[in-house]
Amino acid sequence: MSFLSGKKVKLRPLEKEDVDLLYVIENNPAVWEVSHTLTPYSKTVLQDYIASSSADIYTSKQLRLVITTKDGIPVGLIDLFDFDAYHSRVGIGILVVEKERSKGYANESLELLIDYVQFHLGLKQVYCNVTADNCASIKLFEKCEFVKCGEKKHWIKAKDRWKDEWMYQLLF
Repeated sequence: MSFLSGKKVKLRPLEKEDVDLLYVIENNPAVWEVSHTLTPYSKTVLQDYIASSSADIYTSKQLRLVITTKDGIPVGLIDLFDFDAYHSRVGIGILVVEKERSKGYANESLELLIDYVQFHLGLKQVYCNVTADNCASIKLFEKCEFVKCGEKKHWIKAKDRWKDEWMYQLLF
């Protein structure tokens, strides 16, 4: 996957050494709201996940890649999910660790994966779901020409309230 490389980042498959990165990200309660997680993951569960993540996207219907700097330092994750070859679409999600945000990593990673979806997988569209209060993600996806196409009222249960979720899509 050397073609998934830009000026600032590289996208690469999960490796067994990424268990600590996954452990920190997946067990961060601040992320649970958007990852639809309610309980922490053990390192054993995450190691099993990494071991099984090498399955082809046509089989597993998903692809999780690690976002690294050009020097190979992991700074986040970017995912394709709900892959649907028949309807020619896939969902996309991205998370850059907090201390590495605002450096252009998310934007370049998203652009690289959009190119992969369009030109390598040959899909017609990619979509994402973003809570209405996630201004950084809304700005990111709109910068990459995603268009808001739907709104789900009171869709995400937060600690003290319900949040609306917006759906964005990018058609090719």
